[in-house]
Amino acid sequence: MRPSSRPVFVGAANLDGLRHALAVATMSGGKSPTGPTLAPDRGDVDPPSDASENRRIVALVDLARGGDAEAFGQLYDHYVESIHRYLYFRLSSVSLADDLTSETFFRALRSIQSFRWQGKDFGAWLTTIARNLVTDHYKSSRSRFEVVADELPEQVEESDGPEDGALATLTSEVLARGLRRLASEQQDCLVMRFCQGLTIAETATAMGRSEGAIKQLQLRAVRNLAKHLPRDLI
Repeated sequence: MRPSSRPVFVGAANLDGLRHALAVATMSGGKSPTGPTLAPDRGDVDPPSDASENRRIVALVDLARGGDAEAFGQLYDHYVESIHRYLYFRLSSVSLADDLTSETFFRALRSIQSFRWQGKDFGAWLTTIARNLVTDHYKSSRSRFEVVADELPEQVEESDGPEDGALATLTSEVLARGLRRLASEQQDCLVMRFCQGLTIAETATAMGRSEGAIKQLQLRAVRNLAKHLPRDLI
């Protein structure tokens, strides 16, 4: 269950959403030109859910809770990219993200029978496990002495040419560097929202906060991130 040499990138749709949020948040100090309230952006609007996909996930989780290994394997395939992306952008190391992605799913497998749907989303539950592993990593005495080299994310999306691929890779690297300048909770919020693509509700569940609190946290985090990014990325 170890993800081997898994590439890391920020999807175009998520990056566009982040750019839009950065532009709005930095416009007139975070105010829209027409009034004092921050203009709504795509990052603040949850997309409509795919009902058939939701039913499939619910069915797979129920089967996995009953001990169906194949069902858990399908859940792994569905969520592994999202969990790995979260861990990479929080840790800035592909190899460490590989290790903790595996540990996330091992822990999920061990405790899946305790999972309950009331007010929870399975993807957010997995992200909570991954978030706890990140916290444990930074608290460990080993992390105080460990120097993790920055690893350039690999580009895997199709592009029109080598210039486009280089730009996407550079953007992911610059974004990762900017995120590391933020407080841990702000990093969590932005990585979940714009690197994983979680909804506000899912992010609130994963972080144990209200949706209103997540919206405010996202706004503060985007404003702070803008201070650490090149202007041409915003």
